[in-house]
Amino acid sequence: MFQLRPGISAAATLIACLPAAVAGRPASGEEPLPLVFEDDFSAGAGRWEPTDPAAWSLGRDGERATWGLNRRKSRYEPPVRSPHNVALVKDLELTDTRVSFQVKSTRDTGNHRDCCVFFNYRDPEHFYYVHLGARPDPASGQIMIVDGAPRRPLTNNTEPVPWDDRWHTVRLDRDTATGRIAVYFDDLETPLMEATDTTFTSGRVGIGSFDDMNDFTEIRIFGHQADARAEAGR
Repeated sequence: MFQLRPGISAAATLIACLPAAVAGRPASGEEPLPLVFEDDFSAGAGRWEPTDPAAWSLGRDGERATWGLNRRKSRYEPPVRSPHNVALVKDLELTDTRVSFQVKSTRDTGNHRDCCVFFNYRDPEHFYYVHLGARPDPASGQIMIVDGAPRRPLTNNTEPVPWDDRWHTVRLDRDTATGRIAVYFDDLETPLMEATDTTFTSGRVGIGSFDDMNDFTEIRIFGHQADARAEAGR
C-alpha cells in the first residue's frame, strides 16, 4: 500500500530509487521536487474531494486497487464550460508540480475518450487542466485554462491520444517560474503537449474527465507547497 508519512526519509529514498522520468527530477538535471502525496487506493479514496462522490467507485483490476468514474457525466454542473468530473486531493496546494499516474479508459467512446489532470486549481472558475482527448480539436486534446470564462486552449495540439483498453502512464510537469506546462502520455521523454502561461502559480491538484469514464491508480505527486503569502496573492 502506498502511504505518505510526512517527515521521514521513505519518500526521499523512493525518489532516489525511481528513474528521473517518474520521480520528481526535472529532465534538465535541476534539484528534484519532493514527494508530497501518493495513493494506490488500497486504503480507499478518503484523501480525495470529488465534485460528485456518487460518480466515483473503488474497484480492482487484477491485483491493482483502482478508483474511477462509473458514469460519463456527473451531477456536477460547473459554473463555466469546463469538465464535469473533478476529484481534487484534500489539503494540498502546490506551486511547482509533477503528477504521474496510471489510467485506463473503461468505456470505448471512440473519439470522445479522454482523461483530465487539474493543477494550480484556485476555485471552480480559475484553474488549468490537461484534456487528453482521443481526437484533438480546439476543445479536445489540449492544455486548457479556465479563467472566469469557458475553458480555452493554450495549445494547438494535433497529435491524437492513442486510447485503448489498456493501462497507460500519464505525467504532468508544471514550472511556475518559467510558466512551462508539459504533459506526457506513455513516452516520458517527449511531451505530447507543451505550453507556457503564468496566470495561476499555485493551487490544488486533481484528476478526472470532461465527460468520460476511466480508472486511476498509482498516483504520485511531487511539488513545492504553496505558502500562505502566495495563496493570499493568487
